[in-house]
Amino acid sequence: MKNSNFYVYIITNPGKTVLYTGVTNDLTRRLSEHYQNRGNKETFAGKYYCHRLLYYESHISIDMAITREKEIKNLTREKKIELIKTMNTGMGFIEVKF
Repeated sequence: MKNSNFYVYIITNPGKTVLYTGVTNDLTRRLSEHYQNRGNKETFAGKYYCHRLLYYESHISIDMAITREKEIKNLTREKKIELIKTMNTGMGFIEVKF
């Protein structure tokens, strides 16, 4: 069985007013898709121009990744921001008010 990585990620829009959580097996491709899809009113991420990566974590199985995605989606906005800060302490996201 091939070892694969699955990613749970949080992206935002340029104004950092919206947080979107997703799961994928190819983070680079998925971020490119979000970028190309910006402005598309038929999808949540597209409608709100979400394409800027704030946070990601990898998992060895899709089941683990989906479980974690659901956990993150159930967090309050404040808890999501705290999670984002754990990865981005030196990248300027702390100073931004979400």
